[in-house]
Amino acid sequence: MMVKTQRRLRQVSVFVLALLAIELLDELVFGVREAAWPLIRDDLGLTYAQVGLLLSIPGLIASFIEPLIGILGDVWKRRLIILGGGVCFAAALLLTGVSQDFALLMASFIVFYPSSGAFVSLSQAALMDFDPTRHEQNMARWTLAGSLGVVGGPLLLGAAVGLGGGWRDVFLLMAALTVGLLLVARRFPFPNGHETGPARASFLQGVKDALLALRRREVVRWLVLLQFSDLMLDVLLGYLALYFVDVVGVSEIEAGAAVALWTGVGLVGDFLLIPLLERVSGLIYLRISAALELALFPAFLLVDDPALKLAALALMGFFNAGWYAILQGRLYSAMPGQSGSVMAVGTVFSLGGVFVPLGIGLLAEQISLGAAMWVLLLGPLALLIGLPRR
Repeated sequence: MMVKTQRRLRQVSVFVLALLAIELLDELVFGVREAAWPLIRDDLGLTYAQVGLLLSIPGLIASFIEPLIGILGDVWKRRLIILGGGVCFAAALLLTGVSQDFALLMASFIVFYPSSGAFVSLSQAALMDFDPTRHEQNMARWTLAGSLGVVGGPLLLGAAVGLGGGWRDVFLLMAALTVGLLLVARRFPFPNGHETGPARASFLQGVKDALLALRRREVVRWLVLLQFSDLMLDVLLGYLALYFVDVVGVSEIEAGAAVALWTGVGLVGDFLLIPLLERVSGLIYLRISAALELALFPAFLLVDDPALKLAALALMGFFNAGWYAILQGRLYSAMPGQSGSVMAVGTVFSLGGVFVPLGIGLLAEQISLGAAMWVLLLGPLALLIGLPRR
């Protein structure tokens, strides 16, 4: 009996680690790609307009496909969708690594985005279904794995270039790593949450249930707060280097160091959040950290000394760690038995957020980037207003 119990615990541990490894790999790809853009642009002779298309068109196409994948993950064979997504994920990375022109690279990205939804987002859903009573804690682990990938991506690319390789070699390596992960993942059942909620007999019923969820105040609350919280997460990160170069007046290398500081401190925050959530309610942490961000961000914008700006930036990156993990965990808790549909409603709801960076860019064109950055203050303000009091 003891031997069977130990074997079961070992299988459970390997399953959770495999899911976290999938997220780490996905963010590793993201980190490599963001760091490799200068190399990709020069190698393929891309224009800024083509880079913009590569960053927008695949995501827009995926936003119409991923909701269907999420609902299918609730009502059909989730394991088959995840493993099939993983095969396409590896194929897209392989195609990226051998791309010789804009068209082939675009094709690889169009395949990659929805493949990531099937392979990675449904793996997150499987992790949430693994223990429905610990959504926030497991999302914190998921976020930490992703942060390791984001930080490790540029380091991996730098090591490859230092050893005489290039960006293509890194994408081919990550394709091989995906195949290895698939060989491990195929051993697991990937439950679809029917044990924790009502079974949905058809795809149409799954669509109806997802639409009904969007009529519930609690679900809409977490979806809205997730979008506002992103102002102080990915949106800020997207403009951070430009802000330090154009507003603060530092060099591109120093701006890169500021971005590295932001991601590095965020990694530490994600690591410390895991034991913290065992002792403190996620809502209490969100409320306190949002209040701190509401004070730190104006200080970051107003101080002139670059060293003080970096200090404020480090504190901001530390205290907003966990925002996504806790809010996403609460969304899963608000939709029990519909973990795949969480992916669907989240994708639909985030369509409006796609245009936020564009809006800030247009505002910066009209006034200035320094003034446009004040819009991001709506992130912590929305959390303080929208978080439940109990």
